[in-house]
Order: sequence, then C-alpha cells, then structure tokens
Amino acid sequence: MSLESVKSHFKQWNREQDIMEFETSSATVDLAAEAIGVIPARIAKTLSFRGEDEKAILIVAAGDAKIDNKKFRQTFGIKARMLNPEEVLEQTGHAIGGVCPFGLVNDLDVYLDVSMKRFETLFPACGSSNSAIELSLEELSQYSFAKDWVDVCKGWQEEGIEQKEALQNK
Repeated sequence: MSLESVKSHFKQWNREQDIMEFETSSATVDLAAEAIGVIPARIAKTLSFRGEDEKAILIVAAGDAKIDNKKFRQTFGIKARMLNPEEVLEQTGHAIGGVCPFGLVNDLDVYLDVSMKRFETLFPACGSSNSAIELSLEELSQYSFAKDWVDVCKGWQEEGIEQKEALQNK
C-alpha cells in the first residue's frame, strides 16, 4: 500500500511512471546502490526522529552520511532519538526499508541534509523495500515539501572526497 501512496503523491507532477521497481531488495543503502548501479552515497536515505509533540522529524541524507548528535541538537534543540520500526510505520505509513518523504500518512517536517548537495541527482526510496526514483536536488526539495536544508550529518565529507578521487582515477 505504501508504494501506492507514493505513486499517488508523484501523480501531481506526472512522475509516477518514473518510479523504479526492482526484482531484488533495495531496503538498505548498499542493496539500493547495487540494484540501481550507483555508489552508496547517491542513495538518499530517510531517517525518522522523535520530534516535539510526538510528531516525527524526517531527515533525508546521503547514503554515506551519519547523524551527528551534536549538530542535530544545535539545529533542532532536542536530542536525536530515532523512532522504532513500529513508530516509523505509524508516523510515515512506510515500513523500514522503504521510508521516504513522499506519500506520508501524516504531515511531517522534512529536512534535507547538505551531504546530498555534492550530487546532481540522488535516489530516494518510494515506499517499498524494492523501489526508488532518480531526482535532482531541486525535485527532491519540491516533491518532499522540505522545510529547509540542514547540516546535521558527519562522516560523508572525508568518504566523499575519497570516492571522488577513486572514481577519477579509474
């Protein structure tokens, strides 16, 4: 059902036919990268955190980024506490492995992490553990109704530089 809500979401931009569905699982960053044929950093993962008033906060970040607790607290004024799988499903309508900022069952605040800005396009999931769509940064921002760009991740700067150098040396 979750994939259907995402397809319905994308109809408003006539993009539902651009959703890719795979024979294999794309439930993790590595599996999604393998299914699509891109480096893991280009997978746009959606992380769900406990916000104020029992409302989740969604952070969309590059596949190689990790939440920096200090930056998260500085940005949102609360401790970064991830939702458990049941809470994620309840808040987003998507099960772990297919969580995305599209076709949500609740009106949640979506933020995009700057870790994604080094890529022209990224691949977020589309509500199931075997789906994705290729979107530009502008499209990702528009289609997710993102509130803002934030800098709440770590670990991607160093890895991103190494990956770019490795790709250039091939």
